[in-house]
Amino acid sequence: MAAGPSERHDDELFDQFLADNGHETTPVRWERSYNKLQCPDCGALHDEAATDCSVCGWDPAA
Repeated sequence: MAAGPSERHDDELFDQFLADNGHETTPVRWERSYNKLQCPDCGALHDEAATDCSVCGWDPAA
């Protein structure tokens, strides 16, 4: 189900509030180190096929 116009507007207002108060509002994604994926939380390196961090449990979909 798609978000209605008022829901999108509420999300934008909330993101703006968070950004104004020093919080990141962009999604956190894998970092890259050569041909490996690097966990942004703990720095562990994983193969390109990794879906979550096997060291700290970080999941980009969460």
